[in-house]
Amino acid sequence: MPSIPTPSTAAPGPAKPRRRKPSASAPATSPGAAAGEDATPGEEAIPGEDAIPAEPSGATPEPPSEPPSEPPSEPPSAAPGAPARARPDAVRTRSAVRTPGPADGAALLSWYDRHRRALPWRVVEGRADPYRVWLSEIMLQQTTVAAVIPYFERFTRRWPTVVDLAGAEDGDVMAAWAGLGYYARARNLLACARAVAARGAFPTTREGLRALPGVGDYTSAAIAAIAFGETAVVVDGNVERVVARLLALPVPPKSARREVEASVAAMLTERAGDFAQAMMDLGATICTPRNPVCALCPIAEPCAARTEGEPTRYPVKAEKKPRKVWQGVAFVPVRSDGTILTRRRPERGLLGGMSEAWGSPWGDAPADPFAHAPFGAPWRPAGGVTHVFTHATLTLDVFVAEVGEGAATPTGGTWQAPAAAGLPTLMKKVVERALGALG
Repeated sequence: MPSIPTPSTAAPGPAKPRRRKPSASAPATSPGAAAGEDATPGEEAIPGEDAIPAEPSGATPEPPSEPPSEPPSEPPSAAPGAPARARPDAVRTRSAVRTPGPADGAALLSWYDRHRRALPWRVVEGRADPYRVWLSEIMLQQTTVAAVIPYFERFTRRWPTVVDLAGAEDGDVMAAWAGLGYYARARNLLACARAVAARGAFPTTREGLRALPGVGDYTSAAIAAIAFGETAVVVDGNVERVVARLLALPVPPKSARREVEASVAAMLTERAGDFAQAMMDLGATICTPRNPVCALCPIAEPCAARTEGEPTRYPVKAEKKPRKVWQGVAFVPVRSDGTILTRRRPERGLLGGMSEAWGSPWGDAPADPFAHAPFGAPWRPAGGVTHVFTHATLTLDVFVAEVGEGAATPTGGTWQAPAAAGLPTLMKKVVERALGALG
């Protein structure tokens, strides 16, 4: 592991003027992403498709609302293309940065008590419902808060308890999940709900939670802290960004996991669940990826990146691997009653268990596209659609045909209305392209 520099304590010297801290009435910025946001995606680059990433995942950051501008005392950014420069006093003050500790944790909790975001899975007083905490954490993996809220509310209205969810039909849950992406999560969600219902309740410790299907290190820590008050160190993408800036980490946070967790643990002394959510909120609304509002940060004093004057240099990004390029074809036969032919994908792999249009495997372009059609018909080209996964870019050539209601139903096929098919985002684009070609 690369050596990580630790800020040292300042030697005695002339006192420096300190920036005035914002008052308790200082406004918080608009909500941004929450638990499980930012950081390197797992199986897909955008919310909408498949595979649960290795935990802790983090997710693509939710674009925050434009925060308040920096106060006039902050120096303007360098002109585009100019080399980045530290503030004039950066070299002189760098050694004065101290290691974050319990006092910073207390300041963070005080800020959180005034500025916490109102989210449907949170409670202001009392113990949070572990079912709602677990459901929200699974949904938030690699997905933004804005995308999750309507799904969370629909799920909890339809399946208000883990026992209700455990008794649901697989197809109903997969259809309800359609469009939220990373569909392995939905399969694990059902498996976990059934495991919890069978044992009678959620485990109350991080270790016990970690044994459940689809629950990894990050999720088990978050549930243990938020729902059961266990003193667990919770590190998602937001927290990685905050700590990377506090310490001015010269390497990607995942390469310095031990240092990141130690820094969080040093600030965590009480109210583990609130502390975890406070760190998430800080990263989502103040210490944002592109526009950090250091003037409003409750733990700005020990922040090495702020002292350097260039907080957006951190976190250092890991090198990304180039995406593969996949091709394929998709066929959409449309009956006179408006129904289309779909089939279910294999349970394992991308879009596992979801409905799809008939077509070829994804990879090299098929030598004979029509060899993958469900049956002979007057197929005509409808154009192509492109969809981006984390590790590949897929382009499908779409063909459409109008057929009679007596058209054959191939083995494994189902005729259904597009709106009722529970199509994932990619297949919605395919069907829209096909129907658009019919006029």
